[in-house]
Amino acid sequence: MAERRVELTFDRGTLLLTAPGLEAADVPSGFVADGRAGGRYRATGMAYRRALGQLRRLGYTVDDSARGYGEVALTAVAHREPFPYQHAALSAWLAAERRGCVILPTGAGKTFVAELAMAAVQRATLIVAPTLDLVAQWARRLALAFRIEVGIVGGGSNEVSDVTVTTYDSAHLHMDRLGARFGLVIFDEVHHLPSDAYRMAAELAIAPFRLGLTATPERADGLHARLDELVGPICFRLGVSDLRGQFLADYAVVRIEVDLTPEERVEYDTAEALFRGFLAAQGIRLGAPNGWQSFLQASNRSDTGRAAFQAYQAHRRIALANRAKLDVMEELFAEHAEDKIVYFAHDRGTVYDVSRRFLVPVITHETPVVERKHWLEAIGDGRVRILGTSRVLNEGVDMPDVSVGIIHSGTGSPREHVQRLGRILRRGANKRAVLYELVTANTVDSRTSDRRRDHEAFDETDDAAEDDEEVSC
Repeated sequence: MAERRVELTFDRGTLLLTAPGLEAADVPSGFVADGRAGGRYRATGMAYRRALGQLRRLGYTVDDSARGYGEVALTAVAHREPFPYQHAALSAWLAAERRGCVILPTGAGKTFVAELAMAAVQRATLIVAPTLDLVAQWARRLALAFRIEVGIVGGGSNEVSDVTVTTYDSAHLHMDRLGARFGLVIFDEVHHLPSDAYRMAAELAIAPFRLGLTATPERADGLHARLDELVGPICFRLGVSDLRGQFLADYAVVRIEVDLTPEERVEYDTAEALFRGFLAAQGIRLGAPNGWQSFLQASNRSDTGRAAFQAYQAHRRIALANRAKLDVMEELFAEHAEDKIVYFAHDRGTVYDVSRRFLVPVITHETPVVERKHWLEAIGDGRVRILGTSRVLNEGVDMPDVSVGIIHSGTGSPREHVQRLGRILRRGANKRAVLYELVTANTVDSRTSDRRRDHEAFDETDDAAEDDEEVSC
């Protein structure tokens, strides 16, 4: 019997299967005929592992020139015993054929789980992270852990090594040339991946081994369902309540309600009535699919619509950024005069207003990378005690000594709220963290707060209930 031989190559993010005598029933799943030449089939890069297995099981000899990665000696410089849950996470991932997502709360050491996975697989590895700050943090951490040169792609760098870190933006742009280079891909904050733009970072890669890391995989648009195919199913999951007090700092959540002045209340109610009246007249529900887009379109078609949009902006500004919140922040800064504090606001303007009033540094999307690094190091070594931000510190940035968080304002996203809580949960000696949430009573701000607290991390438990209360000021 003649040997059945096929050839598999990598071509700009796709796999090209050359098999002139391949029977139709034997074409691997995911491959379609390449109409430019007979006996050739094409699929996205991520079909690589499945195609190899199917072809070999059918008795074909595969000339594999697609694989552009090899084994890499990755040995940790210092032995560090994983916590039991980290060992269990690694074991679950290995048992899932080295494909899948590990869900652990912020501060629980997801990066170390990734290091354990890299050491177990011993393959060229690409780490994909959402921001340049996290890329730099991963690169420093892995260089120290394995005493290796770590490549960086993104932010003006284009250095590819056996271990390389990149952003989702850069992975999306360059995976057509990098996709065959790595046997393991680790997606940090993997909830970003399923979007229509970023999922190509997974689809164009041939990596047979994949690890997704996040504290909150669920997305409001439901696209997290794609993770099973792009990375693998959830193979291990623990929440904040599972680890608090032992592996994470214990914490309290204190919601402080502030009231509008009589003048602000009249202004707020008037603005809210105006824009809600416009919505009712137009038959628009902001919570419905495309509701916000419908409001924007309708508000641009008339003077009444433009006035309604201005009223919408005004009622949110009054609720989210009133003077009473700044007065409470001043009290909290004084109360925690010996603690390191990070405060979060929904928009840059508010962050800068707080900064000017209290003369404290801030980090926003406008802050250059060098300046961000300076302020993060400054709060780390104690040169500054308070740091403000809008949303850029939500994900992954290490601030182990910070024990107080203040939510001046934010969105209704439970993920964002949990991420902000996670900034203050790194363990420390006798550390008890506290997260303050400033909320304007009987406004859109209080309704937004109710939505973002829809997470087990904010459930009242016996040991935290007396702290997790509303305080009127």
